[in-house]
Order: sequence, then C-alpha cells, then structure tokens
Amino acid sequence: MVMNNLKGKVAVVTGGSGGIGSAVVKKLVENGASVLFTYFHGEDRAHTLMADLNNCPQVKAISADISCLSDIKNIFEVADNEFGGVDILVNNAAQISTNMIEDITETNYNDVMDINVKGSLFCIQQAIKCLRNNGRIINISSINTVLPEPGAALYSASKAALEQFSCIASKEVASRGITVNCISPGPVNTDLLVKHNPQEVLEQIAEMTPLGRVGEPEDIADIVAFLASSDARWVTGQNIRASGGLI
Repeated sequence: MVMNNLKGKVAVVTGGSGGIGSAVVKKLVENGASVLFTYFHGEDRAHTLMADLNNCPQVKAISADISCLSDIKNIFEVADNEFGGVDILVNNAAQISTNMIEDITETNYNDVMDINVKGSLFCIQQAIKCLRNNGRIINISSINTVLPEPGAALYSASKAALEQFSCIASKEVASRGITVNCISPGPVNTDLLVKHNPQEVLEQIAEMTPLGRVGEPEDIADIVAFLASSDARWVTGQNIRASGGLI
C-alpha cells in the first residue's frame, strides 16, 4: 500500500545506492517524499536504483564525497535548488573496516573516521543549518557499538561517536521541533554481509536471532520512514536497536 504521510517533505539520504540506503530511498519515495541521495563508488547501483524508480522526477542522485565539507554543503544546496528546501537527513554513508587493532594503519584510521565521524558530524551540522522547523535527522549506527567483535575496532568506535553526536544534537535543536535519532541495525542481508560471511555463518546468525532470521534492508527502511514521519514527533534522542532481538 502506498502511503503519503511524507508528501511535501524533502529528504537527503547519504550512501543511498547501497543495500540499506537504496531500501530507504524507495521507502521514502513510496511514502510521498522527494529524495536526493548520494553515492560515491556505487554509480552503477545509483543508475539501477533510478531505473527501479522509473527515473521519478522527485528523486535525484548525485556523486559526493562525505569526507569533503564542500561536497556536503553542495548536497544541501542541490536539494534546496531542486526541491525547495530540506526536511529530513538520513545519515547512512559509512566506511567499513575489518582490521585487527594490531594491523590498523593511519590510512585505515583516516578512511573510516573521515566518513563515519567527520563526514557524519558535518552532515548533521549542515542539516541543522538547512532543515526546516520540525525536521528529522536519522543516523544509521550499528549494534557493533554494544556487541563489539574482533576486527571491528574502527567501525565500532566510529559508530559510537555518531551515537553521541545524535544524542547531543537532539538537545541542541529541540527548540525548533527537529528530532534526532539513531537506528542501530544488527546483521542485514546486503552484499557486504554476504561478501564477508560464508553461508554457515549467516545461518548461525539467524539461529542466534530470536526472530529467527537475518534482517532485510526493508526492515531498517520501515523504521526510517516512521522516524521521518509526524507520527514520531515525540521521539528524539533515542537509539533504536533493530536486530530482531539479537541485542
């Protein structure tokens, strides 16, 4: 069923061509929003997503480096020029690292922190400057912040920083009716998860999860759509752990 509870709203989705990101874009459009989404390495996937949406005029894709402040500023300028303002930011772009602590290099560190910490922070900052009153900032974190695993030091630490940015920002913008929340997905069935985990590991994860399966991108997109809507007007400063009960 197509909903229209976001009709007239404009959303910016960073990292919109990936597994979770593309599901979020589709769900927001389905709910009536105009969406500008960014991609960096995923140009082919961005074109595929646009085709899936029948090159809908209420959707625009742009290439952007979230670690670059001028690119971040440009994202919001393009959204304003194309759609007349911004109401929603979905901070989804992220860099993964699987290096053990003893193997982390300065380059590894910078690659992760420049996107997940610096980029996310300045996306929030630009959103605060640009969002209309009663807007929404939705940050995609991870259950790795409370369920750390070997090889996830950089990623877990970077997402922990994002959770703090989210909590503090929620207090700083509350007077404008802007809500700021995190979603912390558990394992989600994306190309990235499949790439880094053999089938038997995926089956073990499903068995460990009380709801009996790995998450799907649409599971996360549905939560994003709720938080973006007026139904979530009384929810702010929260971190929703969407893991099927895994944590």
